[in-house]
Amino acid sequence: MGIKLFNSLTKTREDFNPATPGKVTMYVCGPTVYDLSHIGHARSAVSFDAIQKYLRYRGYEVKYARNYTDVDDKIIKKANQEGATSEVIAERYIKAFDEDMAALNVGLPDIRPRATESIDKIIEVTKRLIENGYAYAVDGDVYYSVRKKKDYGKLSGKNIDDLESGARVEVDERKSDPLDFALWKASKPGEPWWESPWGKGRPGWHIECSAMVMEWLGDSIDIHGGGKDLIFPHHENEIAQSEAATGKAPYVRYWLHNGFVNIEKEKMSKSLGNILNIRDALREHTAEAIRLFLLSSHYRSPIDYTAESLRESESAVERFYKTLQRASEEFPTVLEAELCVQCVGDRLNVAFEPMDDDFNTAEVIGNLFKEITRMNKAMDEAKATGERRGVWEDISGSLAVIREASKFLGIFNKAPVEYFSDRNSRATVKPEEIERLIAERNAARKKKDFARADAIRKELLDKGIVLEDTAKGTLWSVKG
Repeated sequence: MGIKLFNSLTKTREDFNPATPGKVTMYVCGPTVYDLSHIGHARSAVSFDAIQKYLRYRGYEVKYARNYTDVDDKIIKKANQEGATSEVIAERYIKAFDEDMAALNVGLPDIRPRATESIDKIIEVTKRLIENGYAYAVDGDVYYSVRKKKDYGKLSGKNIDDLESGARVEVDERKSDPLDFALWKASKPGEPWWESPWGKGRPGWHIECSAMVMEWLGDSIDIHGGGKDLIFPHHENEIAQSEAATGKAPYVRYWLHNGFVNIEKEKMSKSLGNILNIRDALREHTAEAIRLFLLSSHYRSPIDYTAESLRESESAVERFYKTLQRASEEFPTVLEAELCVQCVGDRLNVAFEPMDDDFNTAEVIGNLFKEITRMNKAMDEAKATGERRGVWEDISGSLAVIREASKFLGIFNKAPVEYFSDRNSRATVKPEEIERLIAERNAARKKKDFARADAIRKELLDKGIVLEDTAKGTLWSVKG
């Protein structure tokens, strides 16, 4: 069975057939770099990272680009507020974004173009639009004539007459139509500028992505991704200007859009003061728990980021690695064994079939936790019956499924010892102090001073340290 995906353009599930068999060109809108990136940016980056990894896993040759919008009104405003240049602001937040992506195990795209690196292409495309009768220059600005594109609105489903009657736009007498949008903006004092046939100026937002796609991937591409908030006007305008410039349609064969991230059931917005930056989230939670949370819902569905949901993700990751740790202790060779993926056969379908159906990472993750339950039951059975050979093979099959899925999910790919070491390094209490209190608690228990033993457990728990009494002694971990 081949891959099926939901195309935002046609509003239907379609068989995935790239223009060139076996090869995929893919572009995703990246951040406008004027501030630290938030959890919504992480949702898009992680979702499309898993998608491109799966396409590669399935044998496609993928050429993947994710851009930086490094010239924009918001960047200019921030630069003026700080008395810095737009270049300094953009560079600062590109670096921060890249660091956040590395922490979340988001792979580097093959191409990471910046809008400012494609100015020549932007000017070329804008000139072509004027020549083709789809754009016009006035007083150093260049506008796209929306009504010239007869199928404008085909992505968003918006009717152009409804847009005009309901548009909240500032009246600009220089425009032929209030809905026309800027391709090129004449320079103003305090703004970056480039020479152009229309005078000094800078590009509009929408033309930047069209130009970067054309420069790095071609006039038409297979997949274009981004958040649902970009469908209109950004992606609608991209289609309009790209197809008008090249005369080729479709500009994009498959449009994929990820859902919104809400914070505690409210839309994330600056007006509500609930913007959650990625690095703030990383201070509170492990990167693996955040990535698990983001992939535990279908990429097109909205998700609600709450303190409780992240605690649940932390607990789920811990449960996962505890099972792997248990397997390594009870079946010492199983984690190091060369797993025969071919021998597992149809068991791998629990990972492949959901991904082939519009990249359903949520179902894959649910299936992986079923494998964890299966492993624990098998180990319980081995302990009860003494039968180990069949159990070893069953556990090894589950591990093969997990390892293959981790290659495109980007989670559950650490050794248990590495995971627990990383997690415990987040402790706010020094390890030697924890060990001292554990020793004191053990002494209290020997004396049957259970009140003191319980008090020590609570003291550590209040500091985020969980104690677990096992046959090998008392173990500690950082609370999720």
